[in-house]
Amino acid sequence: MATVDGVELPAYFEHYDTPVKLVATPDGGHAAWKLDRSTGGWRPADELIDDVIGGVGGEIYVRSADAFVQHVEQLRGRYLSGEGPIFALYETVRALAAPAVAERRPFTAEEAALIKGIRRRTFVMFEEQLQQAGDPAADPTIAASAS
Repeated sequence: MATVDGVELPAYFEHYDTPVKLVATPDGGHAAWKLDRSTGGWRPADELIDDVIGGVGGEIYVRSADAFVQHVEQLRGRYLSGEGPIFALYETVRALAAPAVAERRPFTAEEAALIKGIRRRTFVMFEEQLQQAGDPAADPTIAASAS
């Protein structure tokens, strides 16, 4: 198991409301990647490694794989637009969430489960598209460990 400063990799974080993942590299090192809200892809973020490992607390949080997937998809659904099945599913999530938002109430258990399942699915779909486009940080398998 690869580690950096005692943190097992892969590790998932929220850094000032931006998802960041810390992963092992094939050469035995490690790299950080942060979500690019304008594209939905991943940008190198090695400059954040010390921050996320040493600065947990305040505006930096450790996240489970599941919470990471949900946060990434919440942001992709909010900031991206386009055509195709992924964007149709983002619209479905918005429609499912609309009653709770309008009524200023938490999601029902059924609403939460549906939204969570759709987001897990869109994560895999989006990450697979990123892989096909050559994004070196794309990893659809994160959703499999997010259950």
